[in-house]
Amino acid sequence: MNLIRYRYLYFGISLLVIVPGIIALLIWGLPLGIDFTGGSLLEVKFASGKPPTIAQVTSIYANLSKPGKDISNPLVQPLGSDSLSIQSKEMDDATKNVVVAALKAQYGGGQDVAVNNFSQVSAAIGQEVAIRAAGAVALAAVFILIYITIAFRKVQNAFRYGTAAIIAMIHDILVTVGAEALIGHFLGWQADSLFLTALLTIIGFSVHDTIVVFDRIRENSNIYRRVPYETVVNHSIIQTLDRSINTQLTVMITLSALALFGGESIHHFVVILLIGVFSGTYSSIFNASPILVVWENKEWRTWFRGKPEQAIA
Repeated sequence: MNLIRYRYLYFGISLLVIVPGIIALLIWGLPLGIDFTGGSLLEVKFASGKPPTIAQVTSIYANLSKPGKDISNPLVQPLGSDSLSIQSKEMDDATKNVVVAALKAQYGGGQDVAVNNFSQVSAAIGQEVAIRAAGAVALAAVFILIYITIAFRKVQNAFRYGTAAIIAMIHDILVTVGAEALIGHFLGWQADSLFLTALLTIIGFSVHDTIVVFDRIRENSNIYRRVPYETVVNHSIIQTLDRSINTQLTVMITLSALALFGGESIHHFVVILLIGVFSGTYSSIFNASPILVVWENKEWRTWFRGKPEQAIA
């Protein structure tokens, strides 16, 4: 089975998936939550068991907005059947009390509206979190590059393995962030600290699976010294294909179950994680190793004309 011969098809599929997300990022941007932009989080429980609709809560916030205290356009999410999570721009305790009183008067059913949580994040702290999030991803990339280069130091051109792993990781980041931009625009989801957690988890899954394939390439390169490199890479992918798919499929089945039955509070996190794990599985098999072949053959000198196909053992 010659998988590596279709490497440009795999690259093309990746571009088809990545480009819409990049366009969404350029047009709409990444919808950031209060963890990054600053704001207030209000979680309320309705004793009547019948919380108001998103439109009704939005109407209350819009009516209570004042110059210098704009809390209109809140992000409203259900928490179970009787509670709501409401994110808005920063508001003080007095404004919060007015909001709760309005919710109780109009939709409390004559009963108490309990405040389960009220927290605030300043814009300065949110900006610092965003900078540190970007720094965490960049630092992870640097350490991955160093680790793989050292681990593969006995292999010729060890630096290529680390670079290919980073490119595959960037692929997964672009897919995940692009998906967040699209979903955020159409479904109103916002990137928060859980999104960052999912992104870092995806990076770990992707690099782990990539190293498994690379390690087999390293072993086979020592065994089949006279075999063309492209053949060695293809053979290594096939040898690890069952393990990679079975391992990641188990994770994706679990995440699918959580997405369907895990509750609203973790739904966003699980869906993003599911998208990223799928992307990581694809990039580990169909992007990272083919990049090594392209680099070894220096195919950029004759793009898409290439060399005659070699027989695959």
